[in-house]
Amino acid sequence: VAFAGFLGIALPTVAMTSSGIFITSLDEEFSCPRAEVAVGLTIASLISIPFSPMVGALIDRYGVRRIGLPGLAATTLAMAAFSLADGSLSQWMLLWFVYGVAALFVQPTLWAAAISSTFHAGRSTALSVAFSGMSMVLIAVPPLTEWLINNLGWRSAYVWLAVIFGLPPLVIAYFCLFDDRDRRTLSMKGRSAAPALTESPALTESALDGLTIAEAIRSVPLYRIAAASLITLLFGAAFLVHQFPILTEAGVSRQNAALLASLAGVASVTGKLMTGWLMERYDGGLIGSITNSMMAVGIFLLWEPFRSPLTIVIAMLVIGYSNGAKLQICAFLTSVYAGVRNYGKIFGVMVSLMAGAGGFGPLLGGIIYDQTGGYNALIIIAIPFNLIAGLLLFRLGAYPQWTRVQA
Repeated sequence: VAFAGFLGIALPTVAMTSSGIFITSLDEEFSCPRAEVAVGLTIASLISIPFSPMVGALIDRYGVRRIGLPGLAATTLAMAAFSLADGSLSQWMLLWFVYGVAALFVQPTLWAAAISSTFHAGRSTALSVAFSGMSMVLIAVPPLTEWLINNLGWRSAYVWLAVIFGLPPLVIAYFCLFDDRDRRTLSMKGRSAAPALTESPALTESALDGLTIAEAIRSVPLYRIAAASLITLLFGAAFLVHQFPILTEAGVSRQNAALLASLAGVASVTGKLMTGWLMERYDGGLIGSITNSMMAVGIFLLWEPFRSPLTIVIAMLVIGYSNGAKLQICAFLTSVYAGVRNYGKIFGVMVSLMAGAGGFGPLLGGIIYDQTGGYNALIIIAIPFNLIAGLLLFRLGAYPQWTRVQA
């Protein structure tokens, strides 16, 4: 399940990660403002705001398999369809709307629900392994996209990205994507083709352990987790999409900018795995607080008065580490303080908030650039907000009694 999540969660990350590299090509061909290019991500993310909780409810009702397999196929086709862009803003917005609807069904809620229902011991580590698929994209996609654009053109680049990152998770998920509900269903049907689908010894929580919806609405820790996640996703998405032009306008060549983006991806993998390991052994809120605050330090090092080749490299490492852990922190802390009883619905709400922030972040970066002619204002605004995101997770409180976190 964790491996299926690793590949599956990478797919919708490709569009956001590569969009900054496509900005220059789209601008050269269609002469469109950067805010118009970024508005597509905003549309896709806005779709998640009202519908992510509904998808979470569908996952709770029907299981991850029935939702995930069609979602992977539809998202792959929708990503390839970006190659049809003709410079029309309305068509560009329509392409992103279709993509946003398809990506709803392969969002992190799906993979987090599959893992949370399967693992109790080592849950944070399993989540970090799955979410490392996003970091794998940060490593591979920038140089790959740059190579595809330079050698095949931006239209073919979209198609090949869809094929490379869409087909493998679809195949693996067909054989591996099962949650506890799917296992029980297949066991009752007596399917001999799945001998391993018996009750997992790692599953030590009852499916009914956790908050009711009414209790979740009154949970202060969940509100703090949501607010911290919203802030980190807002500015994390802004820097993720605009990191390529930020670096090139700081004097870094396009090739080196792509390599630095990949370096940030390596740091992102480290951030996910290290955070997962630490949260299994120490207070999760404290680890999340420190990790979120690190983002402010990395952003500070990109500020023009302090920027140098060395600080740029350090900044990309720190930002990559912190950015890589943000979803892992939210998913694990939500499972700890909400339990698994209504995890799909509750984490679906978290994802909808993060999606809204993640969609508005790139647009915010584009607007600031168009209005000021640079990214310094974005950097100045992001520093205090990321410190606030760290403080929100500090001292969340003792873990609820139903959660028996084990290493």
